[in-house]
This record gives sequence, C-alpha cells and structure tokens, in this order.
Amino acid sequence: MYGTFWALVPPILAIVLALLTKETYVSLFVGILVGSLFVGGFQPVPALDAMLNDGFIGAIADGWNAGIFMFLVLLGIMVALINSAGGSAAFGRWAAGHVHSRVGALLATFLLGVLIFIDDYFNCLTVGSVMRPVTDSQRISRAKLAFIIDATAAPICMIAPVSSWAAAVSATAQDLNTGISGIQLFIRAIPYNFYSLLTIVFVIAISILGFDYGPMAAAELRARQGELGALSAEEDENNPRASIWDMLIPVIVLIIFCILGMMYVGGFWSGASLIDSFADTDASVGLPWGCIIALLITYVYLLCRRVISFKEASECVTKGFVAMVPSLLILTFALTLKNMTGLLGADVYVAGLVEGAADSLFALLPAVIFLVALGLAFASGTSWGTFGILIPIVLPVFEHNPELLMIGISACLAGAVCGDHISPISDTTIMASAGANVNHVEHVSTQLPYALTVAGVSFVCYLLAGFVQNWAICLGVGAVLTVAVLLVLRARSARTA
Repeated sequence: MYGTFWALVPPILAIVLALLTKETYVSLFVGILVGSLFVGGFQPVPALDAMLNDGFIGAIADGWNAGIFMFLVLLGIMVALINSAGGSAAFGRWAAGHVHSRVGALLATFLLGVLIFIDDYFNCLTVGSVMRPVTDSQRISRAKLAFIIDATAAPICMIAPVSSWAAAVSATAQDLNTGISGIQLFIRAIPYNFYSLLTIVFVIAISILGFDYGPMAAAELRARQGELGALSAEEDENNPRASIWDMLIPVIVLIIFCILGMMYVGGFWSGASLIDSFADTDASVGLPWGCIIALLITYVYLLCRRVISFKEASECVTKGFVAMVPSLLILTFALTLKNMTGLLGADVYVAGLVEGAADSLFALLPAVIFLVALGLAFASGTSWGTFGILIPIVLPVFEHNPELLMIGISACLAGAVCGDHISPISDTTIMASAGANVNHVEHVSTQLPYALTVAGVSFVCYLLAGFVQNWAICLGVGAVLTVAVLLVLRARSARTA
C-alpha cells in the first residue's frame, strides 16, 4: 500500500464521514484507525503501535505542534481575560454604534484579516475574537464570519513576503538549484498565485453584492432570524467601567509582540535583515514567545484599570484552556491522521503523478499541478507539507523555462492553499472555526461552495497562463470571471426566490 492511492484513503474516508455524519471526532478517529491498520498490515498489535507511537504521541511530542498548542492555550486565556473584564462587550457596543450595515461589518472583518498577515493561526484567532461583536451586531452568521476569517488567513499569508508562510516556502526552495534565493522565488511567484488573489476579489464582491448561495444562504437566513450559530454560549461581561481600549490595547500589544517574537527567533537582533529574519523564523516559537509577554502585560493592565479582580483574572486561566479544548482535540486528531498519511507514502504517490504528467502535458502542466496540489492538501490537510513535496518536483520540470517555472511554482502554492482552505482536517480551517466559535463541520460545508467557485476560476487562469504566460492578462480574466459568476448566481437566486 505504500506509495499508492491507498495512502490517501484514510484522510478521504475521514473527510467524507465528517461531511455526512457531522461528527468530527469520530470521523477523524475512523480515518486514523484505518490508516494504522494499513501501516500495520492489518495486524492488531503493529496497528495499535503505529496509532499510538507514530500517530498520537508523534503528533503531541513534535516541537512545532507543541508550540502551536501552547499558543492556542495562551490566546484562549487572553480572550477569556478580555471577555471577563468587559472589553469584548464594550467593543461590541462601540461597533453597534459605528458599523451601520452588514457590508460594513463584512468589509471591516476582511480588512482586519488582510492587515494581520504575519501568520494564519494568529490571524484566525485574533480576527475572530475581535470581530465577533461587530458581526453579531449586524446578525451575520458565525459561518459567514468563519469564511471571511479563513479566506484572509492562508490566502493572504501566501502572498505576503513577510509572513510565516513566506518563510516556509523560502526554506523549501532555498537549497534547490534555481539561481535565485528562496524568498526571491516566493516574491516572483506572487502575481501568478491566482487562488489567493481571486479570493480577495471574491470576498469583496460577495460582500458588496450582498447575497449568498449554497448552505451559507441558509445559515445567513437563520442569522437574520436571530440564530447566529455560535458553537457555545459566550459570556461577555457587561462591565460599566470597561471601554473599547480594554479590547484594543491587549490586541495591539499582542500583534506587536508576536511580530517581535518572530523577528527575535529569526535572528533580527543578531544581525539578520528584516526579510531574512522572517525567512528563518519559527512561528511555533515566535508566536508563544510574543503571546506570553502580551498576556502578562494585559493581565497587569486590566488589574491596574480595576475592571477585573485578581481572583477573576486568575480564573481566566482555566476558562481559556477549557474554551480551546475542542480545537486542541480536533487539531491533535488531524495531526495524527497526517502522520498516518505520511507513513503510507502519500508523497511518493503524488510525485509519480506529477512526473508522469510532465512528459505529455507540458503547457497544461500548471493547471495539472494546481489540481494535484489541491487534492493532496485537501486529503492530507496540510498546505506546507503539500508544497514541501511538490516544489522539489516542479522545479526540475521547468528549469529551462523561467517564466513557466514561476507559473508552475505559483500553481503549486495556490493549489496547496486551496486544498488547505477547504479541508476539514486542515489546521487553519480548524483555527477559523475556533476563532468564529462555530461548529467545525458547518464551517466546512458552508465554505466549500465558495472556495470551489474560486478554485474553478483559478483552474481556468492556469490553463490560460500555460499558453499566454502573462500574469496581468490572466489575473484580469480571472477577476472578470469571478464577478461574472457571482452575478449569474445572484440572478438565478433572484429568479428562484
């Protein structure tokens, strides 16, 4: 089964079960169980050993994963602290008086997501906690909020030269024989990253046009009737002493110190340039580094403001951890499933697919690479793992055609982002659900038609780019197609209403 299609069966099974049953934990565990049986040759003892040692323990003990788990818990504590102090409620009251339309709330959420481009995890949880009061005041569903969060997380990070994603791509391509540095390769590939760029067009267009389709339309209808779709009750303390600054100052401090943390880990204060420090950083260290300092400052600030007592502030440690338990559990299961997929040689299978297509579909290869990357990221739930596998394969294919090389690399990155965007077992998708406090499967099912719409247009752009090799023409065609598709869907929706 190693290096064959069977390597992708466990995650595909988990995804299908999650969408059919709406039971995320059970579906993921079934995928893990099937994967461990494959790895253990259907023998109980080796299968159990693979599940525990290579799967769960491997996922928890991994240094990167441990750092992200710590960051989630710290951020959960900070959100609980701000809520208990009344900062969230005060910000909600301010937003209700200043944001007067659904379009304004959606675009404000989108803008904040674009501004927080440093890291997708940080983006998801920060934008979610800050904008929930704003979107709630306009009766926007949590599913729609989760979509906006997710659409401005990985897609934005993938076109930001200073981000953890730029660092990951640069590190992957750094030692390969391209004649340019990894960060230069990343920057030159940005104009051809059609999925990320067209996602921006899609979010702005659908916000201004003011309509929805698919499962999202039903979620928005329920929201207008008062059922926002929050996963659990949220207790925002209505403290008359609190002000919007009790929300804004902690968030601003968090942003500043997380950026400084990533710069520090990347060696900025040891002589590295700003770009190099982000290229060499480790988000799993830099984000907790910044978050723990921001949490301590927030703790002291709110106590000095006397909007929260010492006992209430201390209780937020437990509250924040408990609030993050569902996300931590889903993330642990998803990472374990990824380990099973890796043990089964999914990378070997995908490498064979791409190399086989290279001989007969050269001009069409960017479109093929986009689809392969999308499928791999969707099944494995990891965009970083996807482009880590594909970039070393794609580079030799286009080594004598520099322009087509940029298109091929961009297709790989765009497909990885798209698959990550729609995968139920993607860590970024899980973070977006946590940030919006919405049922994870509902977020996936409502977002899927939107992401696939952009993916379809992006595929057309890559087909065109293989022949035209001009990013401005292809991107212009893609933007027009995106808006045209939305206008057609809105017209059809109006006729059937």
